[in-house]
Formats: sequence, structure tokens, C-alpha cells
Amino acid sequence: AELVRANPDVLFALGGDVTAPAAKAARTIPLVFATSADPVRSGIVASLARPGGNATRVTFLSDNLASKRLEILKEAAPAVTRVAFLWNPDHLDNELHEAERAAAALRIELRLLPLMTSTDIDKALHAAAEQNVHALYVVSSRLTGRSIGRFVDFAARNRLPLIGGWGTWAQTGALLSFGPNLDDMVRRAATYVDKIFKGSKPADLPVQQPTRFELAINLKTAKALGLDIAPSLIVRADEVIE
Repeated sequence: AELVRANPDVLFALGGDVTAPAAKAARTIPLVFATSADPVRSGIVASLARPGGNATRVTFLSDNLASKRLEILKEAAPAVTRVAFLWNPDHLDNELHEAERAAAALRIELRLLPLMTSTDIDKALHAAAEQNVHALYVVSSRLTGRSIGRFVDFAARNRLPLIGGWGTWAQTGALLSFGPNLDDMVRRAATYVDKIFKGSKPADLPVQQPTRFELAINLKTAKALGLDIAPSLIVRADEVIE
């Protein structure tokens, strides 16, 4: 509300937790945002191709990301059949639906463990241990991104493969990460701000989806877990951490 009262030429919102209130407050002020929440389900745009209204942006969503992550996890750790899926049910995205579909095809059982606040993390990880899961799949968000170390430490203590999305998951010690290049997506959002400054209307600027995806593998973690990562997976990686 304070930003709107300042009457800016454009509002820029980064992250699903701030985009919804920004969209509600902006109303007539052009809004550019970059987030993984689904803009159509959130009611912020009418469609990806034709946003309508005063808002447009880039989205980190891609329909096959969740299935690709599970496929990569299964390829790296073939014995995995029970995976803890840690996500925020209040975050409107397609990751759970796609993960469930892929899990059925891969004969993986997903154990759904919700995370709404930071206080839920220890509770969810305790539940994962009690349910004797074989691996962790953590949905990236601002909440989980701030707590990567907690997830990685838990996975290391319990000798569990962990796959995350965008962010420094593998660099921090997770076995795998696979997701869009976040820096690239935010740069693309910045070009939309530039277009609006030059006269374009948000309603006419289609919502962009990621085109670059990066796979990172931590071989040090793989060795600690007793996993031999197939060379065919290693050669596909954008980053191999040794």
C-alpha cells in the first residue's frame, strides 16, 4: 500500500509470497513479477499468452519439471521407492500434481509432508524419518530456500538422497538439483520493466516460461551415500561438484 501511494511507474515483485498482495494493491499500476506460483490459478493473469489487466511476468513453472526431477532421482538412486515430498499447500503451482503423475509411472510412493512456516520444517523432517522414506524431494520456495542447510543436514545424517529445484541445493550438499536458471529468469523479467517504460502495456506482454534448465550433481554426497552415479547422467549435468 505504501508503494502504491508513492505512485511508481512500475511495481516489481519477486516471489509468490509478495506477488499476490502486490497485484491486489497495484490495480492500475503496471506490475512485473517473477515467481513460481501459477499466475492463472492465482487470478493474477487471464492466461499466459494474453495476461490482460495490469500485470505480466516470468514464471519458473514448467509442466514437466517435477516429473524430470523424479526421473533424475530414480536414475541416480534406483533403489528409491518411497520419497518424502515437502511442499507448501498454500503455494499455487502444478508441482504436486505432476509429481504424483510421474511417481505412479516410476512406481514411487510419495509421502506428502506440508510446510507452511519455518516452524513446520522440523516437524516435517521428523515425520519423514518416522515414515522411513528413501529420499527427499523439496519444492523450492523462499521458505525452503532460506533453510537449505537444515534439509541438507537432515539428509546427510539420515543418509538420504535429496533433490531440490532452483537454488544452491547441490552446492550446499544435496545430491541433486534440477530447475530453471533463476538469474536468467529475473533478467528476463527486468526486460519487461524496460518494455513498459518504453510504452508497452502489460496486458500485451505474454507471461514467459523458463527455457534453460540446469542439473547439478554432488559426487561427494553420492560417495557418502554409497551411490555410483551413471556416466550417462553425469555427462548431462551442467555442474558436477567433486
